[in-house]
Amino acid sequence: MTIGEAVRRRLLELCAERNITVNRLAVLSGVTQSTLNNIVSGRNRSTTVSTIKKICDGLDISIQEFFDSELFAQLEQELY
Repeated sequence: MTIGEAVRRRLLELCAERNITVNRLAVLSGVTQSTLNNIVSGRNRSTTVSTIKKICDGLDISIQEFFDSELFAQLEQELY
């Protein structure tokens, strides 16, 4: 799995756990709806740490909590 796919899956997982939509997360985090839609659709494969931090702030979790998932345990090496 690539980092982009892991971030996408984790974002959807966290929204589902909190019973919120991606659009609601945009409001909570201050990240534009289009940016979140691009992450979720897979069009954005290199989300910045700054964007992930804003998402975490909107979800009221730490960056450590965001990455504390099995999704990030077996990432493929990306050479590009």
